[in-house]
Amino acid sequence: MDTQNIKQRFGIIGNSPLLNRAIDIASQVAPTDMSVLITGESGSGKEVFSQIIHQMSARKHGAFIAVNCGAIPEGTIDSELFGHEKGSFTGAHEARKGYFEVANGGTIFLDEVAELPLGTQARLLRILESGEYLRVGSSKVQKTDVRIIAATNVDVYNRVKNGKFREDLYYRLNTVPLRIPALHERKEDIYLLFRKFSADFSDKYRSPGLQLEPDAVQILTNYSWPGNVRQLKNIAEQICVLEKDRNVTGQAILNYIPNEAGSNLPMTINAQSKEDFTERDILYKVLFDMKKDMVELKKLVAEIIQHGGNTATVLADNPQYINQLYRDVELPAGQEHGFTIQQPTPNSNSNGVNNADYNFAHDAEEVEESLSLFDKESDLIKKALKKHKGKRKFAAQELGISERTLYRKIKELSL
Repeated sequence: MDTQNIKQRFGIIGNSPLLNRAIDIASQVAPTDMSVLITGESGSGKEVFSQIIHQMSARKHGAFIAVNCGAIPEGTIDSELFGHEKGSFTGAHEARKGYFEVANGGTIFLDEVAELPLGTQARLLRILESGEYLRVGSSKVQKTDVRIIAATNVDVYNRVKNGKFREDLYYRLNTVPLRIPALHERKEDIYLLFRKFSADFSDKYRSPGLQLEPDAVQILTNYSWPGNVRQLKNIAEQICVLEKDRNVTGQAILNYIPNEAGSNLPMTINAQSKEDFTERDILYKVLFDMKKDMVELKKLVAEIIQHGGNTATVLADNPQYINQLYRDVELPAGQEHGFTIQQPTPNSNSNGVNNADYNFAHDAEEVEESLSLFDKESDLIKKALKKHKGKRKFAAQELGISERTLYRKIKELSL
């Protein structure tokens, strides 16, 4: 079956060379029993390609079971995949078949396979190598003949290097790698997809068809589409339902694109996944920030010494020191860019300080800065959340850690 017929059969829209290449690989590997690892961003259509592989294989008449590994709690995933015996754990009132037993002779699609616990990974490896497994609570070896197609939206090899995914399992699953291009890599397909979705939704809701103005097409094409095809489909449905003017302008399109993601900006390629950043990275960031503050403090002290201890003159001539040292302090209105330096008065000394009110020799108190990593981590996270108005996704990017790590740190620090 050629590429065009596959597109028509499975409802795939687009003519991108990267998309055509992915379809070609799927059709070639389908007749075999080789394991396939499908990679691609969330919403790019990985499950559609697993269906292509299954439906074009000799197992097409067998069962096809799609399992979202990230949605099953760690404590029950072994039971879901491999089954359990009666009484094997609390709540196991009767024996239950697992997905691998039910799908015998067919195909299992393991979505978000990188989320599997290490113990479950070892069981999965045994199935890939010998087709054998044990039900939870049983010592009797079971046999199954199942083809495994796995998918993930993270860098699995990076997780292997960090000890979160078994290297031997990675190479067994990755017998044939299949990468699905993100929507921002298929710019020529964006308008075709929108037109197809809008026509489908117009028929569904019995509304007039949509016509896009040239500026609307340009905005759709230039947008980065972090949610990929799924996001484009959702926006097409919103516009079909909510827009009264069926000639859609660029300004109308902007009303449906999230502001924080940018609308008509040049597209940016997503940076490498930060899923596996750890507490060590936060520690490094804390230490680098402390070092930077110490350098600024040394510069300030050196300037004061050169000016004979005249602090007011140094601060007046170098407001960047105040901005640096108090960059995270909320100042009153009118002082956002630094402190106001009071000029000397007849009752003031050369530093602009009233001698009647202050005596540095007796009133000055040295305050030692806290070097607690707990406090530093807490402060950094609070600052990042405040800067991004509580949006954890962007706060995590600012800190250089994953959202999951940020959630854990918030809980640990009781923020």
